[in-house]
Order: sequence, then C-alpha cells, then structure tokens
Amino acid sequence: MDSSSSEIAHDFSPLLRVYKDGHVERLLGCDVVPPSFDPTTNVDSKDIFISKDDDISARIFIPKLTDPKQKLPLLIYFHGGGFCIETPFSPAYHNFLNSIVSKAQIIALSVHFRRAPEHPLPIAYEDSWASLKWAASHVDANGPEEWFNRHADFSRVSLGGDSAGANIAHHMGIRVGTHGLPGLNIEGIFLLHTYFWGVDRVGSEAQKAEHLDLAEKVWMLACPTSSGCDDPFINPAKDPNLGRLGCKRVLVFVAENDVLKDRGWYYKELLEKSEWDGDVEVIESKGEGHVFHLFNPNSDNAVSLRNRIVSFISNS
Repeated sequence: MDSSSSEIAHDFSPLLRVYKDGHVERLLGCDVVPPSFDPTTNVDSKDIFISKDDDISARIFIPKLTDPKQKLPLLIYFHGGGFCIETPFSPAYHNFLNSIVSKAQIIALSVHFRRAPEHPLPIAYEDSWASLKWAASHVDANGPEEWFNRHADFSRVSLGGDSAGANIAHHMGIRVGTHGLPGLNIEGIFLLHTYFWGVDRVGSEAQKAEHLDLAEKVWMLACPTSSGCDDPFINPAKDPNLGRLGCKRVLVFVAENDVLKDRGWYYKELLEKSEWDGDVEVIESKGEGHVFHLFNPNSDNAVSLRNRIVSFISNS
C-alpha cells in the first residue's frame, strides 16, 4: 500500500483533510437526502442537471399550486461550506430551502457547483454563472425544465447564499451588473454570514486570532492561484466592479459570535461608498455563531432569520 494514501498533507478540521496522494476526506456535509414531496410544507423537489458534461446539478423546489399556470418569484441559492464541503442535497440545506419556499411561495433553484480542492476556484463561480444562464434559458418558456417554463417569474428573481455561497451570490450579482443576463431581473440579494476576508483586520478581528488562520488557509486551499486574501474574489474592497452590483436591494445577515461578522458590516460600508445606488441593510443575530440557523433551525433567532428572508423576497 502506498503510504501517501494515509499521510495527511493538509488538515483543515473540522471541514476536511487532504492527503499526500491527493484524495480528500470531507468531515462535514456528506449526508444527503433524496428529493421528495413534503406533506408538512406542501413543497415538492427534484434534482436536475445544469450540465452533465461538467457535473453541475441542482435541486429545484416548488410549492403545491392550485393554479396550473401560476407564476412564482424565483430564488437562486448557493450553499456554503468554504467552497469545499456541503451540497444542496445535505439535510440542513434541503430543509432550509424547503421552509423558505413554503413560506415565501416561490420556486427555488439550489445550485450544486463543483467543489475545491479537486476543482479549485474560479470553477465554482463559473459553474454558478452557468446555472444562472441555464435559468435564463427558460425566459421564453422554452427551456429544458417544465417547472421553470410554467411557473418561474423571471422579472422577480432573488439571489441568496450563506458563507462561501453568499460570496458566490455576491459575485453573481456583480457579473449580472457587468455583463448582463437578458430576461433575468435580479431584484434583491440576501447574504448570510458572508465569507469575505482581507489582509487588513477590520472591526474586532484582531481579537480573534485563533480563527484568522483557518479563514485564510481555507481560502488558499479553495483558490491556490489566488494572490492572497486581498484578491477581489474574497475582498470586495479590492474589486473595481463593486459599484456595478446588478440589483437594487441587498440584505446582509451577520451573527454576533461569528468571526466573519465585521466583514458583513464592512461590506455595507463599501457598498454605500461605491457608485452603486441601491439599498443595503444589515441584520445581526445576537448571541449566535456562524450559520447557526442550519444547526439549530427551530431556535427563535433562526425562525426570525427565515421570516426576514421571506419578507425580503416578498417585497423585492
């Protein structure tokens, strides 16, 4: 047996380990649940391919409809996990999207992009952009997915994501604003505990030294060709296109005990100082940590968070 198969090259616990022979052991986010009709929420789901050749897929959610011609707002969602772990098929993400779709009465596309380190960034960004273009291919009701052809209202589209997925949602908004995507009107973007970073410390980061190293190492694992933590992909302060964000409303969620909290507040400042002319709001969950709503979905703060997302989508 090759000893390299058991020798750890990089240990990113509690997320994953990379071994010297190149194989990856994911420590979280490996459980999956099948798509199904949920009689409790009256939401149905199914899995589709965005691109079989590139192994880009997604899970679609739709509420039970009384009108077979009813049009629904569309949410395109990007899951978190440091660009490395989790999928839309993980129980926490399935249940989260199921709940949002039920309460907001929308149709949702939860994107499964290829993950690092096997597929380093910017592959996840390109896969996510391919997913937006796939959605837009249904604008004339002539796309490959009938749920979208019949029920998606492309004049009322929201983007959302948590952690690394929120980073992706932000960059999809930038790409829509800079390149355009005919037929797809992004009304708002909500970002949950966004994975942004930077070389210079902001807010209380300097007092959380034990967490800083992991945040930086995970970024370089996901994007080994990056120039570092001032890369515009991870630090919006360094992005010359920040002011071209392609929506009018942004809702940023931060958690009081999350090391990424100050980056969320800083993002608001950056948007307000840029040439972007939309509205941005930050909501802070007191006493909570990173993506707490996935780990403790029935808590008062998690219920409040979901309700604010539903209100944001409904009012976009």
